[in-house]
Amino acid sequence: MATIIAIDGPAGSGKSSVSKEVARRLGFGYLDTGAAYRALAWAVAEGRVSRPVAEDENFDGFDYAISLNPDDFWVRSFGVDITDAIRLPRIAESVSAVASVPAVRKFMKELTRTLVAQSQLAGVVVEGRDITTVVAPDAPVRLLLTASEEIRLERRAKELSPEDLATLRKQVLERDKSDSKVVDFMKPAEGVDLVDTTNLDFEQSVQAVLSIIREQL
Repeated sequence: MATIIAIDGPAGSGKSSVSKEVARRLGFGYLDTGAAYRALAWAVAEGRVSRPVAEDENFDGFDYAISLNPDDFWVRSFGVDITDAIRLPRIAESVSAVASVPAVRKFMKELTRTLVAQSQLAGVVVEGRDITTVVAPDAPVRLLLTASEEIRLERRAKELSPEDLATLRKQVLERDKSDSKVVDFMKPAEGVDLVDTTNLDFEQSVQAVLSIIREQL
């Protein structure tokens, strides 16, 4: 079984970029769990699967594959490469409605564990919003990356095209508010190390995370 490095945090905290670079330097796999929620939202938007609403929803018809290679990242669903499509504003706007369904979260928890178990890697850096508390509460290293709201929005703005900036604040803050009703990813649970990246640049953030990992492993 691969060693899990569990990393949670809100959008713009540096969670994804830092997790990917940490995985690279450790020679570990990288698993973006948020991509699965976005892929399901894409599948719903494209009419490939029905919108999940029931407590006992069955997701056997959801076709999903993701790369765990930090240097060759891709996401596919129903034979379509949706690596870029799942980042479109229309998907970002609908993902919280999908992610808030309890049956979806249960399915995603098991999917994440299965992907790690089948990876045949020495370790996997798994990042999301409930990894430290729900998916892998027994992981040997659990971290929460955070940053001030101003800095988080500033960082997300750099990732978007000018025409997307008008909806940025609404999307980020509304998704944080919606998701936080399901799982608290804004403050660390007991035993979870906090890394505040507000005043750290990218390299400093990576080093802060690596320092904790090396100390705990």
